[in-house]
Amino acid sequence: MGTPLVDSFGRVHRDLRISVTDRCNFRCVYCMPEEGMDWTPREEILTFEEIERIARVLVERFDFDSIRLTGGEPTVRARLPILVAKLAALGVDLAMTTNGATLGLMADDLAAAGLRRINISIDSLRPDRFLELTRRDALTEVLEGIDAAVAAGFDPVKVNVVLMRGINDDEILDFAAFGRDKGVHVRFIEFMPLDADGAWTADQVVSRDEIVATIGAAHPLEAVTRGHDPAERHRYLDGRGDIGVIPSVTDAFCGACDRVRLTAEGGLRNCLFALDEVDLRGLLRGGGTDDELADAVTGNVAAKWAGHQINQVQFIRPAKSMSQIGG
Repeated sequence: MGTPLVDSFGRVHRDLRISVTDRCNFRCVYCMPEEGMDWTPREEILTFEEIERIARVLVERFDFDSIRLTGGEPTVRARLPILVAKLAALGVDLAMTTNGATLGLMADDLAAAGLRRINISIDSLRPDRFLELTRRDALTEVLEGIDAAVAAGFDPVKVNVVLMRGINDDEILDFAAFGRDKGVHVRFIEFMPLDADGAWTADQVVSRDEIVATIGAAHPLEAVTRGHDPAERHRYLDGRGDIGVIPSVTDAFCGACDRVRLTAEGGLRNCLFALDEVDLRGLLRGGGTDDELADAVTGNVAAKWAGHQINQVQFIRPAKSMSQIGG
């Protein structure tokens, strides 16, 4: 058994989010500016061996039991099933968040390599709106990817929807019906100030209460006890599944957060909204030992703040957007 990784507020951290690349095959309005982004040079991205070593230190030294692969878009990373197999061998709950566009081609290989759970991000079920939001006409491929994930045996298959007022908030019931019909778990996420253009305002947020009330009026719900998962779950009274809502803005879960994040270039971040990070890549490539890696992680987590303070006057927006940090 390792030593629990505890911050100064007593929160134990056991969940690692790994961004395997900052690149993406979409150019979503939420994630990147219209003119595109400057991608990190390939030689500055962590290798699979470097990712596995950092993950192993966290698992063996600090009892981390959950790893999620993110991006950018993780499926654009060449030979991704090799990394999945390396991390699955650590004996953790291994999951991935993807836009699903190429999942129809990869789902079986990822499952065979040891991936167990999958989240698919999709913010509209309408072809014209999907094209507007992602700048790619790929809704059909994403829907096929969701079907492929179900067929490959991922359990659960979750569908993530970022709701933005005046953009896609009129699709709440459409997504609820989609989840009920497909047997997938739809999670509605409040719009956070991590958009690449920095145009976020509080009035764009569709709140948890509004989401639950809208769905509950059509399909009665009951709340399910919330643990460390950021999503509040609400179960359909007729037994046809459930929904999740992540109220990151109106009712943040910072007090129960157990996550740390590793960026594609090897920066360890103790919060999605952290203003700085510790350079693990430099430590690795400079000949650092596992003890030194563990010390760097401990120091970073010890400095974690109580919460992100969105909507407070003291809130400072991170310099990096979601696509550069990883979800």
